[in-house]
Amino acid sequence: MGEPILVDLLAGGAPEATAIAVPGGPSITYSQLRAEVEKAAATLAAFGLSRNDRIAFVLPNSIETVVLFLASATVGTAAPLNPAYKEDEFRFYLEDMGARALVVRRGESEAARRALPEGVRVIEVDVDPTGALSLSSPASEAARRTVEAPSGDDVALVLHTSGTTSRPKQVPLRHRNLTYSARNIARTYSLSAADVAMCVMPLFHIHGLMASTMATFSTGDTVVVPPRFDPMSFWPQAQAHGATWYSAVPTIHQMLLMRNRGERPPGAERLRFIRSSSSALSPATMHELESRFGAPVIEAYGMTEASHQMASNPLPPGDRRAGSVGRATGIEIGVMDDAGALVNAGDAGEVVIRGASVIDGYANNATVNAEAFVDGWFRTGDQGRLTDDGYLSLVGRLKEMINRGGEKIAPREIDEVLLQHPAVSEAVAFASPHERWGEEVAAAVVLKGDATEKDLIKFARERLADYKVPSRLYIVDQIPRTATGKIQRRSVAATLNSQ
Repeated sequence: MGEPILVDLLAGGAPEATAIAVPGGPSITYSQLRAEVEKAAATLAAFGLSRNDRIAFVLPNSIETVVLFLASATVGTAAPLNPAYKEDEFRFYLEDMGARALVVRRGESEAARRALPEGVRVIEVDVDPTGALSLSSPASEAARRTVEAPSGDDVALVLHTSGTTSRPKQVPLRHRNLTYSARNIARTYSLSAADVAMCVMPLFHIHGLMASTMATFSTGDTVVVPPRFDPMSFWPQAQAHGATWYSAVPTIHQMLLMRNRGERPPGAERLRFIRSSSSALSPATMHELESRFGAPVIEAYGMTEASHQMASNPLPPGDRRAGSVGRATGIEIGVMDDAGALVNAGDAGEVVIRGASVIDGYANNATVNAEAFVDGWFRTGDQGRLTDDGYLSLVGRLKEMINRGGEKIAPREIDEVLLQHPAVSEAVAFASPHERWGEEVAAAVVLKGDATEKDLIKFARERLADYKVPSRLYIVDQIPRTATGKIQRRSVAATLNSQ
């Protein structure tokens, strides 16, 4: 028997058990979910799509997003995109991945439609009140195909992750990577058919897809999928569906705390645990969550290139350590020095990983792959320390990525947009500390013409998703550089963040 594939994760769900529940919308059972995935896959194949074709979709969190993810991964390769992208961003990602089709809701996603490269098929999706999907395409019919079952080595999902000095990199995740990760997460938290997960992370991110959704399916439990996170409706929805856990970035935890008056909210009474991942959680926030919501907080460590989870603190009565992301879960974790040698416990260095959920390499990027892998270890770009008993603490990032509440933003992308303004001669974006988001986007520019901070922010807002737009913009006389002419991004950040 070959390596498992994603749809295999649905096999354990009892036919009449609820697989997906949408607050205020439809719920579907495992039997319905399996049927909808099979039907959608057959339709995608009938539209001429097949193995290795990149099938992009721009959808909010919904039943159709989950179905299209599984169906696209069965027929070809799923490629979810952030609905908040602007037209230029959609154009880049669609062209870079070589998308063969774009799936959108009927009458929605105009920016993505305008950005379509020539020859890309538009497929529209509708869902009825029972949760049943229908797919249609105005394009002429291609030669009809049947669904060819994928193998564990086939690429199921492609996402982009950004570097600080290069264009965003394509991360191809294979069926075997993702199925291993889902089962690994379920094992870590002892998930069972009695659990109900609240999915508050977007389903175009690995966190929402793996931790909240696919791990849930692997043990036959229910995932509750609101269209978007709303701190005002979160607890009523959790109460209505009997939520037993949720996973989120620290920003979402903090938003829930801000709207809490100190008492345990109705809806928290069934929580077994609260999971936090994708950016650092302060010990103070961890303790406040536990005292307000009455459930243990489990901090974990994940990244796209590892199909999400790499390490986690254990459930009680295990040793949960505030300020640590826990021990390796299902993969190996090491800490390496600049020479590529593993260091002793307690010494700081670059966190490196290897294991079944880790990618084989970035797509079409031999140069980056040569730098990213050392003797079979993948370099995360994070700096950390391991204790004698294997607990990992992150002490910084070697990369200059901006981490805004779990959204990873490449500074160079912001630079390039600002440099398109005719009054800007130089631009450098960097992370600025922020109480809620952890970090926010700031930028410094050197002008060659007339422009104000307001003009430049307006210019950026027209070309970037809102979360990427600089919240602070400094107009400076010059930007520090090294002797070889490279921008000293960290020096700019240190100087301007102290003002």
